[in-house]
Amino acid sequence: MERRTLRSQVREELLARMRNGIVQPGERINEVQLASELGVSRTPLREALIALESEGQIESESGKGFRFVPLSAREFEELAPIMANLESLALSLTDPAELPAIGARLTQLAADFDQEVAVHALVASKDDEWHTVMLSGCPNGRLLHLIAGMRQAYHRYESLLVADEVMIERVAAEHSLIASHLVDGDVAAASVALHANWMNGMRRLLATASSQYLTA
Repeated sequence: MERRTLRSQVREELLARMRNGIVQPGERINEVQLASELGVSRTPLREALIALESEGQIESESGKGFRFVPLSAREFEELAPIMANLESLALSLTDPAELPAIGARLTQLAADFDQEVAVHALVASKDDEWHTVMLSGCPNGRLLHLIAGMRQAYHRYESLLVADEVMIERVAAEHSLIASHLVDGDVAAASVALHANWMNGMRRLLATASSQYLTA
């Protein structure tokens, strides 16, 4: 692996393995074997593992090393309101003068992708783009980094629970409503609509999901 930052490269590789189902929830991590597979020393590997632990992607047990976090329906349900509140905070920190332009761009994105049912991979990609634009005016880099980490945890559930080619329901009107409130500069109303979007999306996903990987 190139030395861009080895830690970030190792982190991205482990996230990809989780998203692609190459590693299983609850599976223990053999650091010696993994370092050999990736062609890196154990130092950048451990740095990546510690970073992923701080994001809630893996966990450590005293004397037993690291393992990939088991998935639970309850944790997935808890992620949605956290995401909604963090993104609402990012909106509240955005310069009010920027909100109408951001809202207008979001309105256009919502109009360009207004299918009520689409393959999961496309929905996830388009929603990521939409939320990235929504947060583009937030000046707090630390908060955006935290949101990105939480989004990775959310996507880990998505990728294991719902295959990319599965058709899932989405409600385009939910995104249009958030955008409309931002055009009006009404952050409070946008936050209420954003919370509803995250909670409804989580419920729609669970209704579609396979329970193969989920515990209670």
